[in-house]
Amino acid sequence: MVGLSSRSAVAIHALTMLGRWDDRSLTSADIADSLASNPVLVRRVLGSLRDAGLVWSTEGRGGGWSLARGSREITLFDAYTAVEDGPVLSRHPHPPSDACEVGRHMQELLETEFRAAEQAMKERLGRTTIADLVRQVLVAERRQAVPHR
Repeated sequence: MVGLSSRSAVAIHALTMLGRWDDRSLTSADIADSLASNPVLVRRVLGSLRDAGLVWSTEGRGGGWSLARGSREITLFDAYTAVEDGPVLSRHPHPPSDACEVGRHMQELLETEFRAAEQAMKERLGRTTIADLVRQVLVAERRQAVPHR
């Protein structure tokens, strides 16, 4: 029922890495290593992020990917819209039967519910920035580095 792919997770992961190491460029291989994924998939996602103006790349020795704007200016919703097409929740592939009292009303009812759910998702993802995730990563790393007694 949900139309969300893994591209959003890959995009957010890549942006968070770029935000974490904002002082240097990262290669698609660097990002793929963190994802335990294929650099080709990462390059495709980075291409979509570049098309959306979220990242940029440089060629040659020392080249790689960097954020195109500050991590405080990039929301999770920005990442989502850069890599996903269409609505989050799938609609009926064809109109239900008008002969059925449920079928007659279901499209309109689902459209109302799905639109509200998608708006809630947009608002929630729009409140969290890449800088927020970088901060959370650093806090989690510090917590993990504290020796247990």
